[in-house]
Amino acid sequence: MSEPMPEPMAEPVSEPAPRPAYPTALGASDLRTITLLGHDLAEDIMGSVGFGELAFWLATQRRPTPGETRVFEAVLAALADHGFTPTAIVTRLTYLSAPDSVQGALAAGLLGGGSRFLGVTEDTGRFLHDVLESLDGDLPTDEAGWDAVALRTVERRRAAKEFVPGLGHHVHKEGDPRTPRLIRIAQEEGVYGPHLSLFAAIGRVHPKVLHRTLPLNGAGVCGAALADLGLPLQLLRGFALLARTAGLIGQLAEELRHPVAQDVFLSVDLNNAPVPPEPYTPDPLTRDRSGD
Repeated sequence: MSEPMPEPMAEPVSEPAPRPAYPTALGASDLRTITLLGHDLAEDIMGSVGFGELAFWLATQRRPTPGETRVFEAVLAALADHGFTPTAIVTRLTYLSAPDSVQGALAAGLLGGGSRFLGVTEDTGRFLHDVLESLDGDLPTDEAGWDAVALRTVERRRAAKEFVPGLGHHVHKEGDPRTPRLIRIAQEEGVYGPHLSLFAAIGRVHPKVLHRTLPLNGAGVCGAALADLGLPLQLLRGFALLARTAGLIGQLAEELRHPVAQDVFLSVDLNNAPVPPEPYTPDPLTRDRSGD
């Protein structure tokens, strides 16, 4: 008589893999609703919250006060457009080359936001913040105290042969009209803080060190104002690009009505001046041979 077959071993029951979770306090949606920052987008935000206020809110996840919103939107207005800058020209030229790609034209202009155009906003905010972080004790409480800090700051930059971010402008050599206006708005709204105080002091004292008077430019004062609003320093250039996006859309809208990109292109193309090749010669190595 054959032995009974052993009972088959039961397969182990595997636990279902946990679903991944990606936490966000920003936009989320289900079948019937969309939430943003913990609010119903359609009912609480659309038609009730302006775009500038929303941009601040998205970046900080706290709703700005009316005064903060006014200063922030003044910054956006100050940086939206400044004429035929390289960012505006490249946007128009890219649209001329690829009219089927509005996003490419906008992206081309935004990619040009660097250390000479638009990036000054971030550079100035970071520079002022670093100076403030380096101070011992309490911050100054009057102009004389801020002037003393600013004087030491400019002297150190000159000794290091470094520029002061936000100081000087290629057009507004007698004063950038955006600067006093933004300072005044910040003062009116009670958000004139240490970054703007130091920046204004640099404007007052730098002639003693540089022996010439340079304007505090609009991009720099915007960086100081954004830093005083407590916005992340790493995002200051992003806010400048946000503002310039509106300006670049305006540049494209005007290009559609009154095109100039073709003239700019032909002005360069038809007026090139051929010259003999100039071969590149690398600089010689400079090594310290004192230990040889």
